[in-house]
Amino acid sequence: MVKKLTFIWVAAILMLMGLEGRAQDPIFSQFYANPLYLNPALAGSNICPRVNLNYRNQWPAIAGTYKTFSASADMYMDKLSGGVGLIVMNDQAGEGALQTTTASGIYSYRLTINRNLFLNAGFQATYYQRRIDWAKLTFPDMIDPRFGFVNATAEKQPSKLTKGFADFSTGLVLANSRNFYAGFALHHLTQPNEGFYSDISSKLNMKMTAHAGYVFDLTRRSSRNRSVEDPTLSANILYQRQQKFQQINYGLYFNRFPFVGGLWFRQNFNNPDAVIFLAGFQQDWFNFGYSYDLTVSKLTNITGGAHEISLALMFPCPPHKKKLRTINCPTF
Repeated sequence: MVKKLTFIWVAAILMLMGLEGRAQDPIFSQFYANPLYLNPALAGSNICPRVNLNYRNQWPAIAGTYKTFSASADMYMDKLSGGVGLIVMNDQAGEGALQTTTASGIYSYRLTINRNLFLNAGFQATYYQRRIDWAKLTFPDMIDPRFGFVNATAEKQPSKLTKGFADFSTGLVLANSRNFYAGFALHHLTQPNEGFYSDISSKLNMKMTAHAGYVFDLTRRSSRNRSVEDPTLSANILYQRQQKFQQINYGLYFNRFPFVGGLWFRQNFNNPDAVIFLAGFQQDWFNFGYSYDLTVSKLTNITGGAHEISLALMFPCPPHKKKLRTINCPTF
């Protein structure tokens, strides 16, 4: 247990001090259940108002687990010719030793190319607040080989334990109203300094996301728009890169109203990471999903994998001047 605790806290300190360890953004396995976090261009993609709530508990079997909470709301507005959104997130690492809270405002402009094809361009402004609970941190020089964590540390505490800064992101989504969607997003365009020490630079590295998918109809239908009751199979791919860290995800969703089943595989280009299992329930006005990440890397599943829950609430549409089509991306 001492070895596990030492590893976790040393890794946290490297991240906080801005040395060679660099932070990566929190990840969600139910990518499309948290659309504004995935890509700001998805703001207003549902046209009608919606609220998304997300919770993720990663590696619950290891001390110092990662817990992430997210809440967002968005809708399309005729006067702005696009969607607006708001997303608030709280990420807790090391049992709250490091907490990150963010609030973002998003605008997504919609360009109609033809009757069935359109392009969304999203712009996001975010305010970050990061806080260290210094009393919860442990350092290598605190460890006595016989008695454990009994020594005082010589590490210098930062002058301020809370830091705030602004950040900006952008994204594009190209989709038709029936089957195909693809997107690209760049987060942390200005790569702000997130370190707590004034004499050490620790920039928040830019994150690149590319995602695409295709929806296959499993029954013949007329030219009418697809409804939630129509059975479908959706094939998806998602790639992310942040500094030297990169991952690729392959996934399938099977939709048979009111149930959705999903299966994803996540890896970097050298090692497998996890198999993701999803079960979802959907109605006209709400969606509920649960997913579990089964670790298949060398860590095996001693981490406890990851549990994730999502809830989406859909509200009646206000009247629009013209008929608008939603992006038929997955629900989860």
